[in-house]
Amino acid sequence: MKPKKPSKRRPLTFYRREFQAMGTPCEIQLFAISAAAAGAAADAAIADVRRLEARYSRYRDDSFLSEINRSAALGGSIAVDDETASLLDYALTCYEQSEGLFDVTSGILRRAWKFDAGRLPEPAMLAALLEKVGWHRLCWRRPELTFSVAGMEIDFGGVVKEYAADCAATICRNHGVQRGVVNLGGDIRVIGPRGDGSPWRVGIRDPRRQGGLLDTLNLYEGAVASSGDYERCMVIDQVRYGHILNPKTGWPVRHLAAVTVVGDFCVVAGSASTIAMLKEGDGVEWLEQLNLPHLWVDVAGRGGGSLFGPAEPAAQGAGSPR
Repeated sequence: MKPKKPSKRRPLTFYRREFQAMGTPCEIQLFAISAAAAGAAADAAIADVRRLEARYSRYRDDSFLSEINRSAALGGSIAVDDETASLLDYALTCYEQSEGLFDVTSGILRRAWKFDAGRLPEPAMLAALLEKVGWHRLCWRRPELTFSVAGMEIDFGGVVKEYAADCAATICRNHGVQRGVVNLGGDIRVIGPRGDGSPWRVGIRDPRRQGGLLDTLNLYEGAVASSGDYERCMVIDQVRYGHILNPKTGWPVRHLAAVTVVGDFCVVAGSASTIAMLKEGDGVEWLEQLNLPHLWVDVAGRGGGSLFGPAEPAAQGAGSPR
């Protein structure tokens, strides 16, 4: 009896879906046993991203976040579900680890900063808003959230997109997809290597050169997220004012221009990069103590970090995995 020849592994099908969510272009790239299998996984993942957007968007009156903020406007209390409670628990952890700099109550400061208008905020308005900023003004005892000052707000903008990327990756895995990547506007979660076992190549944007790259990362799994002063900003009298605001002063950070962090989860990488920006002159030392792969560039153009190096010329598209 002749021995059986080893069966060849069926090649995986590449599948890519682009979509718009959370105010930014997004995409999911998957390798699966069939286009139908990949499509089903992508459908489920995208549906969950949209669920989170609908639930935590500050732009929708029917979102649960808006319901929370209606209670906050009155200085009231509200009971939250387990998922929201977990996000609040994580926000508290970030607040404590950042010594009060990562603060989900600080989104209200956007009322003073109109980057599209190209003018600095009125000092009186900024001072009034700062009276309504600060986690210490909350009473959080799961599941009850109480606001001690009327007119406060919660904004999960620094957490929920990264959390959504992690959730989408988990959903794809639960659908049997072990190789792929989720990219929600540059917040990236790698599910597993490409179909041939090679890593995904992620270009890291240069904060000062349009279309330029700082570096190219090769990722088999994990997550990468970046923060910088380039997404929403204005330049007045040759001074750049970015959208990352110190919740204690109300003014934009002005030391680091960009930070990228690699971690197991996108929500961790994202909050770590933002905290480093908020820590300004202490951000580099904090990143080193955090002991996660990272790179940074300051406003003077100096760069460093465990990942810092010249970008590979063959890389395509900053923040877009290939």
